[in-house]
Amino acid sequence: MTPVHFSFSSAFILGLMGLTFHRTHLLSALLCLEGMMLSLFIALALWALQFETTSFSTAPMLLLAFSACEASAGLALLVATARTHGTDRLQNLNLLQC
Repeated sequence: MTPVHFSFSSAFILGLMGLTFHRTHLLSALLCLEGMMLSLFIALALWALQFETTSFSTAPMLLLAFSACEASAGLALLVATARTHGTDRLQNLNLLQC
């Protein structure tokens, strides 16, 4: 395992662990998701550069577009939750309540 591969793998694992163990606020969960997507984007971009083919060069941009859509949907949910519940704490959210 190269040091570059290890660093991006560890960045993804740290984001996943942050998402798993520190789920108190919706904003922190969104930041962990963005960190995971950023590490995937950089790893996929370096993988495309390593193979030096044009067919793999569109994959990082497609992942970045989906990441931007995920971030905008997450921020919209954060604003809607903060307006209706007054906070972004995940313990206060109840999916069964109307």
